[in-house]
Parts: sequence; structure tokens; C-alpha cells
Amino acid sequence: MPRQFFVGGNFKMNPTSREQKENIVKILNDADVDPNTEVVIAPPSLYILPLANILRKDFKVAAQNAYIKTSGAFTGEISPAQLVDAEVPYVILGHSERRTLFGETSELVAQKTRAAIDAGLSVILCIGETLVEREAGQCTQVIEKQLQAVVQVTKEADWSKIVIAYEPVWAIGTGKVATTAQAQEAHSDIRKFLRQAVSSAVAENTRVIYGGSVTAGNCSDLAGQPDVDGFLVGGASLKPEFVNIINSRRA
Repeated sequence: MPRQFFVGGNFKMNPTSREQKENIVKILNDADVDPNTEVVIAPPSLYILPLANILRKDFKVAAQNAYIKTSGAFTGEISPAQLVDAEVPYVILGHSERRTLFGETSELVAQKTRAAIDAGLSVILCIGETLVEREAGQCTQVIEKQLQAVVQVTKEADWSKIVIAYEPVWAIGTGKVATTAQAQEAHSDIRKFLRQAVSSAVAENTRVIYGGSVTAGNCSDLAGQPDVDGFLVGGASLKPEFVNIINSRRA
């Protein structure tokens, strides 16, 4: 079966008012979108449930982060079990901002992935190299190391709950975007790694989406690549053009 196209909107620490949130949701609720695309919106944790209550029912919501423990004295953290109880189906893990700003290692991201899957969540697993690493020719090595940490704590069946988001760090929020050839090459390398490290079935069936300054202007070319199964969108998910990105593979 062909892989279902997937578009995620990562609001990050935006918006800053309920009015802005409601305006964004109204645009999405009123939009004519491709019914064949899975759409997942990740607002700040404070807004997840209020947004879910007003968001159209064919869209899903996600948390932007979760911890490795079910409960306990972990001030400020969100438990995977709490997300499941709140009927939040997805969580973003391993985003480059979590890795760089908050010091999350690939091993911690793997532990979080394990905990999320055990709780019943689906995971949007972010990986990607820095500009220095790309210029040094280390792109494949970096993303394989990030993935290997997850491979070591998962079983083959777990990968049905994982969407891989390849996000070159140098393209996130910079206005720079990987060329279609660069994106396709990285996604192809990810499938090759999954084939060797897990199985051919996982390599074929796991959705690999692209993130990094995706806009209405560049999404169609990227969506046309054989190994690009969708997008994880940052800034543009807060704008009307997000609808165009959702529809980037519409016939």
C-alpha cells in the first residue's frame, strides 16, 4: 500500500493569545483540504485540549514533547500516560530545538520514544544534521547515529507508530531549504538504513517527512520526490499558506 501523505504543524511557542489560536483554527476549519492527507497540529501544551475541542475532527493534535516517566516529581514535564488519557494521539520527540537548546541526547530521545510507544502514543521522531556536519560530509553518519539509538530500544512492530521527520538543522527557521535532490537523497538514505537495521517492510512502510523552512512556494516540488511522504511545518503552519502545504500532493 502507498504511504499516506502526512503534514504536521508545529506551532512551537506560538501563538501568544487565545484570539490568535482561534484565528488559525478558523482558517483550517474552513479550508478545502485533501482528504487523503493526515494532518496533525502541535500547539503549546497549554492549548492542546482547547484547540482539540474546536479543531475539525478529521485533523489530529500532538504534544511537542513528553517525558520518560509515567508520573512522579518531575515539575514542568508531561507524561505520555497523561497525553493518552487526554486522547492526544501524537507527540513530537527529538526536535533539534530540544536537542540543541535543552541538551537532549539521542539516547534520551530514544528513551522518550520507548516510553511514548509503551503508553500508546504515536511518535513524530525528528532527526537531522547541522550545517557544520553537512559541510563536513557527515549527514548520513549523523542521522544514522540518531536513528540507531531508537533502533536499539524498539522492536520491528514499534515502527508502525513512528513517523520520521528529517529536519536539517541549518534549514529550520532560517529561510534556507534543502533542495529537492538533497531532501530525496537524505530520505533515501534513511530508508536504506531502516532496511539494514530493522527490515525491508519497515523501510518501505515508515513515513519519512521533511521539515525546514517549508512554504507554499517550495512544497510541491518537495512533495513530488518518491521518498518524501509529507512535511513537518514550523512558521508556515501559523499562516494561511499552511493549507497549500497540506494540499501539496493533491491531484
